[in-house]
Amino acid sequence: MPLFSLFYLFPIIFLPSLSSAADPYVFYDFRVSYITASPLGVPQQVIAVNEQFPGPPINATTNYNVAVNVWNDLDENLLITWSGIQMRRNSWQDGVLGTNCPIPPKWNWTYQFQVKDQIGSFYYFPSLNFQKASGGFGPIVINNREIIPIPFPQPDGDISIMIGDWYIRNHTALRIDLDAGKELGIPDGVLINGKGPYQYNTTLVPAGIQYETIQVHPGKTYRLRVHNVGISTSLNFRIQSHNMLLAETEGHYTVMQNYSDFDIHVGQSYSFLVTMDQNASTDYYIVASARFVNQSLWEKVTGVAILHYSNSKGPATGPLPDPPNDFYDKERSMNQARSVRQNVSASGARPNPQGSFHYGQINVTQTYLLKGEPLVTINKTTRATFNGISFIPPQTPIRLADQHKVKGAYKLDFPDRPLNRTPRADISIINATYKGFIEVIFQNNDSIIHSIHMDGYSFFVVGMGYGDWSEDKRGSYNKWDAITRCTTQVYPGAWTAVLISLDNVGSWNLRAENLDRWYLGQETYLRIINPEENGKTEMAAPSNVLYCGALRSLQKEQHHHSNAKSILKGHSKLFITLLMALLNLVFIFS
Repeated sequence: MPLFSLFYLFPIIFLPSLSSAADPYVFYDFRVSYITASPLGVPQQVIAVNEQFPGPPINATTNYNVAVNVWNDLDENLLITWSGIQMRRNSWQDGVLGTNCPIPPKWNWTYQFQVKDQIGSFYYFPSLNFQKASGGFGPIVINNREIIPIPFPQPDGDISIMIGDWYIRNHTALRIDLDAGKELGIPDGVLINGKGPYQYNTTLVPAGIQYETIQVHPGKTYRLRVHNVGISTSLNFRIQSHNMLLAETEGHYTVMQNYSDFDIHVGQSYSFLVTMDQNASTDYYIVASARFVNQSLWEKVTGVAILHYSNSKGPATGPLPDPPNDFYDKERSMNQARSVRQNVSASGARPNPQGSFHYGQINVTQTYLLKGEPLVTINKTTRATFNGISFIPPQTPIRLADQHKVKGAYKLDFPDRPLNRTPRADISIINATYKGFIEVIFQNNDSIIHSIHMDGYSFFVVGMGYGDWSEDKRGSYNKWDAITRCTTQVYPGAWTAVLISLDNVGSWNLRAENLDRWYLGQETYLRIINPEENGKTEMAAPSNVLYCGALRSLQKEQHHHSNAKSILKGHSKLFITLLMALLNLVFIFS
């Protein structure tokens, strides 16, 4: 049988290690295209992966190598980013404009990265042109190695749930509104796994909408991995009559605590253990509803799915479980966030306990205060800023520009605190110091909650509070079991402080995860260089690197022959590994 025929039969291959030093590979082929769907009862264009909305899961284990061949069947440029995957030593694969040239329409490009020293719940999504507002997202699960037990009994099932606000207008129309200085307005609804709400109310929810049903068995315990993949709305997640035992967030096991409801902000991921311990006389509601809004105006912005016991005797009925009643208690949500702490005795991706890195005893080498403010006007356009700078994505990716000595591709002049000057649009990034240990305070002087995300790293969320941050606030920091994660909320009129150990060389995006703020420029990059680089702390650019901007003349036209040939083109290691695996398969089955 020909090699490429074998590849077609095994689109996802879990390869054995070729030697004690090699880690297995998993392969995925993603075709990103438009399809027509009606999640809120109205036909609209959405972005699908392999004609699925949401896209298919990526499933790997600690230290596996992941190869994803992405085919761009859209009518505009595409990049996929892998939220929370740290891309150790390999920012070339991060999938944002500061690290990668985009994949043109009708082209494909193969991402190849290792999920080094990671476990947990993450997701992928398209990072360009507001495309995430039309879909293109899917879950990522990184399992523990067998030699490292999880810190709770093995669940009876593992279920990914993707929640997010949703507009019937597609990403192109939303983008046009933002470019014109308009607000996006109230979302048309909330989707759960790409589906609209169950008709719990005939006035608010029209008939005929397809809703999500989660099938469970009585007495069993399930791990629910919940991701807020929306545009800008914080959501409260709850399951009628069931407690949710928090177990993990964004790659780190937590102190296990029960919650009846939980606030999940844009871009955040959580794992809950839920035991099916209720009477199965009826089904139960699963709810994701908008937070910190005028409920009378936002009542329709509620996602409702169904939890169906296998022995259920009837449909869910009655009112939805109540949202938090904290309109006059702004501390409630913040106190819940503070209650999320790291399980310092559990092992994560490595055998040593998560608490073995004593971050609270390390001296801070530099402090950055990043202030986010309401939208401003720069050059007659509406923009979002950090420290008065609205970021302009570089025409040439940062490390590619470094490698080819491109001058003027970016500026290393991002200020470490707000300056008293007129806001401006610029290509300013942070010149961070390799092996530094930095303190970053996010000050939110805007009127909405900010979700802040950093690629390439997890950070210790050591403190948050209302008002303006000042140095005396350090006395309130959690220096023992602060949760480590990659996306944190910053409440309006408040601050959040994080600590970051800068041990991952490359260029790494620091951004507002609120998609409108990110699109309008609320981002920057940390450029982290090892001055004694010898090839061990940063990988070289991949052989299939795409060129653009000042280097576009280096890019050759892409000619397609078959899916299998394209995924292997320019990847000698992938080719050799795949060939060895297929030869092994031939040997086994011959």
